[in-house]
Amino acid sequence: MTIARRHFLQTSAALAGATGLGLTPAAAKPLPFRYAYSAISWETNIEEAIKVGQRLRMPGIEPFRQNVVNYLDKPLVLKKLMDDAGLQMVTCSNGGGPDFSGNFYDPRLTPKTIADHIKFARDFILPFGYCNHFKMNNGGRPPGYDVSDEQIKVCADALNAIGKETIKFGIKLAPHPHVGSLIQTEHETRKLMELTDPRYVWLTTDTSHLTLGGMDPLQIMKDYWPRVAEVHYKDAPRHLRGNKVLAVPKSGPEAGGHGWFRNLGGPDSAGVDFPAIQKFLIEKNYKGWVTLDLDASMIPAGSNMEENIKGNLKYLVDVLHVDPQTV
Repeated sequence: MTIARRHFLQTSAALAGATGLGLTPAAAKPLPFRYAYSAISWETNIEEAIKVGQRLRMPGIEPFRQNVVNYLDKPLVLKKLMDDAGLQMVTCSNGGGPDFSGNFYDPRLTPKTIADHIKFARDFILPFGYCNHFKMNNGGRPPGYDVSDEQIKVCADALNAIGKETIKFGIKLAPHPHVGSLIQTEHETRKLMELTDPRYVWLTTDTSHLTLGGMDPLQIMKDYWPRVAEVHYKDAPRHLRGNKVLAVPKSGPEAGGHGWFRNLGGPDSAGVDFPAIQKFLIEKNYKGWVTLDLDASMIPAGSNMEENIKGNLKYLVDVLHVDPQTV
């Protein structure tokens, strides 16, 4: 059995177990891509996050650096935990953890940022042996909030330098436009893509962050399709469908999107046109990962993340017609 086939079966089993529902085999075809889930809400308890994925029979998990801080010097120990649970690490984001620079706009500080990211990719991500991209955020915004094209150029130069090294390991560098970060709006995103070398820098497209930043996520995927390395699924408030401006506050706890993210199929969701995006990914024969990028702010009162993931998986079956019975 091939790895792709085995992981499709694992994904299908997860959907079946989460929903108790199935579609007829004629309703859908096997997907070329796989679904994963984010480990961000488990803080440093990555072990429990892995157990949840095992119970749900998910094929992939995506932690942040802060989630794996206890394994930074022993990635193969963590890999064995994931292997034993039937999980692959999709990628590991650069967020959090000690002695790690995330400044991408100050040329006095970016040399350490570059060195830290190359080291993390080489020493932690590469040992897993199958991660083909490095999803990463671009750090905070400068004092005064506004970002100049010159500062985006500093960021682009840093990303080019990192990506030029990581691609030697077979790892594509894939920055993630993220509200509250250096790259959040359409102008900033497009300028970054213009200034980065497509040989060294790809893109992670998050459907909620792109919407909150004033972008059409499907259009961004279409415009940069050859450079899309990963897709994140999470929704945004219904009234933001077609949003063209930055929707979140410029300061405070909501600046990073918390309180604005929505579960797939949840109350006040549908700010993102998931049926259209799913159709596009299938038409393009996308073979990467789609991560259910859910964080603690999205857990309904009285519930937990495991149940929340199940609800999002149910949406995949009921609305996107992912058929857990079709191989």
